Amino acid sequence: MKLQVLVAAVNEEVNTLAEKMKLETDAIIVNQCDNFGYQQYLHRGRLIRCFSMAERGVGLNRNTALQRADQELCLFSDEDIVFYPGYEDIVVRAFEENPDADIITFNFKVDPSRATYYNHTRRRIRWYNYGRYPTYAVAARTEALRRANVSFSLLFGGGARYSNGEDSLFLHDCLKKGLHLYADPAEIGQEVYRESTWFKGYNQKFFVDRGVLYHFLYGRLAGLFSLRFLYAHRKEMLKEISLKQAYQWMKQGTLEGKSRNGLMVK
Repeated sequence: MKLQVLVAAVNEEVNTLAEKMKLETDAIIVNQCDNFGYQQYLHRGRLIRCFSMAERGVGLNRNTALQRADQELCLFSDEDIVFYPGYEDIVVRAFEENPDADIITFNFKVDPSRATYYNHTRRRIRWYNYGRYPTYAVAARTEALRRANVSFSLLFGGGARYSNGEDSLFLHDCLKKGLHLYADPAEIGQEVYRESTWFKGYNQKFFVDRGVLYHFLYGRLAGLFSLRFLYAHRKEMLKEISLKQAYQWMKQGTLEGKSRNGLMVK
């Protein structure tokens, strides 16, 4: 098996990005900038294919790369990830040792303020714990994603209408289509900390957007999961506003999500 990294980038110099990220595998870089174009080059003997596009939206970016993936395994990534030596062997071995796995998530070293998960053991990812994984942690059998006909939402994530959540929606759809998801304790890279391109504080837009997301993730249970989310993060998120106000904004978001039923952009 061979691994191909699918890199989502914005306004990057693609000619040097492979070295910056310490890529050791084939890769597809989709760079959202101000023009359109294509180029390719060899880096450490591996093929780096670079697509430039003027449109914005991380979901569109990742779908563009996924549609062009041509290796058995793919690993989603961002421009600010630096891989450790030998990461390909670790990912390939994990799939070889677990032929039942369609998707495996791996560990990355990140700033503590951005840490949402850490895999301590190899285990199955289920409905109750899939929402904590960022897309850059996800490796998959490319053909399994194609058979399941899954893709990233164009409504959520950086550059889209709603600020984040495309990663959770993607894994949600994978589980819904019957794919088998696993977590692996291997750490294969680190994130270079940078300011978020979408997070502007715990304000009205943050909670409304989260409410829209929860409608699509949890349906009729969105209200219950909204309260659970607010209570769990109250010390961090509710310093300047009340739980009641934040919940009202999330309810506003779930109602907005309901109005989009049947119009969900994939």
